[in-house]
Amino acid sequence: MKKILIIEDNAALVETLAASLEVENFKVLKALDGEQGFRLGCQEKIDLIILDLVLPSLNGLEICKRLRSKGISTPIIMLSGQKKEEIDKVVGLELGADDYILKPFGTKELLARVKAVLRRRLPEPKGIEEYSFADIYLNFKKQIARKGKKNLYFTAKEFGLLKLLVCHEGEVISREIILNEVWGYDKFPTTRTVDTFIHNLRRKIEDDVSNPVHLITIPWSGYKFVK
Repeated sequence: MKKILIIEDNAALVETLAASLEVENFKVLKALDGEQGFRLGCQEKIDLIILDLVLPSLNGLEICKRLRSKGISTPIIMLSGQKKEEIDKVVGLELGADDYILKPFGTKELLARVKAVLRRRLPEPKGIEEYSFADIYLNFKKQIARKGKKNLYFTAKEFGLLKLLVCHEGEVISREIILNEVWGYDKFPTTRTVDTFIHNLRRKIEDDVSNPVHLITIPWSGYKFVK
């Protein structure tokens, strides 16, 4: 059962949201102030946080910033009733929020956002340290790569991208998920960045860059790795 933390100081709204989420078989934790919410976000294994922007003791942006600075990558949907939503949206997303919704909103809309954000998150990758396919040898822990007897030189991001695809062999991974998983919450390259990195990896590992057999493009969807 997925566990969702609601950090919101409006008790009536919290109860309404909790009831709707529980009907959808989510387990709900509640916090009515920022400090309590931050503690729960650090201590509990949470699948998603619904986080109000304006809170007593610690505001939503600060909670988001602190969680990300501690390496906690739990998806966050931020809530705001403020009028300067465009500014808040940019700041919130730059600090690590995964989505943003303005008050007032319907519970159906929030549930749709929750499910969409959870779908975008990949399961934890398998603990692969070494991997071989065709004539390629990879050691992700030591960041060593070879093609036959020839050493290959990958950047840290190239290793990260390749490991993500290898760990999810056969699965189609969208460019947005790749950006989130490899570049992280505090960076905002474009999806074209992913295309460039895939092209560079193909030049290093594919026998024929124009006809790749390992790093496959899935039109309109993303990329997948085939051994």
